[in-house]
Amino acid sequence: MSMTSEEIKTNVEKALDEIRPFLQSDGGDISLISIDNDSSVKVKLEGNCIGCSVNQMTLKSGVEMTIKKYVPQIEEVINVS
Repeated sequence: MSMTSEEIKTNVEKALDEIRPFLQSDGGDISLISIDNDSSVKVKLEGNCIGCSVNQMTLKSGVEMTIKKYVPQIEEVINVS
């Protein structure tokens, strides 16, 4: 059973809430920009995360993995800067 768009948004926010304390401890943050076709999530890294050399790796591994744990149907996570 697939989730409704509203459930997807709620669960993506839960995933970001799990990630946020780690980013904030480094002076950064993350915000949800949009969810397209219930399969593609756009997020924005903020603060110290912007120029961080590991942010693309962190985004792909940590953020994407965490979001997919909450919403398995998400296919990609895109960082918009």
